[in-house]
Amino acid sequence: MSKKQKRQVSNAPRKVIREAPAQPIASPAPQPARSRFSETVKFDPDYTPVIHDLKRIGVLAGSFIAFLVVLSFVLPYILK
Repeated sequence: MSKKQKRQVSNAPRKVIREAPAQPIASPAPQPARSRFSETVKFDPDYTPVIHDLKRIGVLAGSFIAFLVVLSFVLPYILK
């Protein structure tokens, strides 16, 4: 393995590059404030697919747990 080479750090102060101050830009004439949305939109989400998926997940989880409980009672008699 090669040795790590130590990087030498100089104690000289770093040069700071300063940019020229920005010139103020003339702003155009003020415009009347407009709302972000031009019309009111009614928020009405439809969660029926999500509800169906959650029900399916619940049925699958319940059936797996029931299967494991049945196996815990049956396996000791089979493995004797």
